[in-house]
Amino acid sequence: MREIDVMITRREFAVSSAVVLTLTGLDPLGGAAKADTISSLELMAKEALPDIALGPENAPVTIIEYASMTCPHCAAFENMVFPELKKKYIDTGKVRFILREFPLDGLAAAAFMLARCAGPDKYYPMVETLFAQQPKWAVRNPLEPLMAIAKQAGFTQQTFEACINDKDALAKVQQIRDRASNTFKVKATPTFFINGERHEGGMSIEELDKAIEPYLKT
Repeated sequence: MREIDVMITRREFAVSSAVVLTLTGLDPLGGAAKADTISSLELMAKEALPDIALGPENAPVTIIEYASMTCPHCAAFENMVFPELKKKYIDTGKVRFILREFPLDGLAAAAFMLARCAGPDKYYPMVETLFAQQPKWAVRNPLEPLMAIAKQAGFTQQTFEACINDKDALAKVQQIRDRASNTFKVKATPTFFINGERHEGGMSIEELDKAIEPYLKT
């Protein structure tokens, strides 16, 4: 597992799909694999940074996704599957969804920090934008395209630089990732916990249906 850089600076980041695929341990197809079950109480214990959730607290199903902002499989899920998940299950009150940070490199950590700095109301819109525009900023020289995205969310040059160089925020992002790795044995992105059931790799809406529906029948 690569360690997150201690500080996001103006140096160049070398990020490529090939590197990310190696880090995630997934093949290019990103097939999902189901594993064991983790206690929901343990999964929902307080994190270093507060969870930002979509959907009601009393939803019968809780989905926690561990993702990296530079992971192409995570971007594919966000761009192609998540809108249907949101429409079908989150907006109807059947699912509570939580995205948690599992950055595979310093650039992914910086992107997550920007989403956090945008504020709770803008967190998911910022995540959506970053994933949608991943090919533009997950590049050798990411600062300019990241700044362009941040400006659309209301950042100035000063607040942008303060955000991505916040050592305390970076340490907390790393704590979330380390807890996922050490306690929940997360080793690939994306990894989903659906009412505690682990599912590794990108999931289609059909696979989500199969995992979610049994909990709606009880």
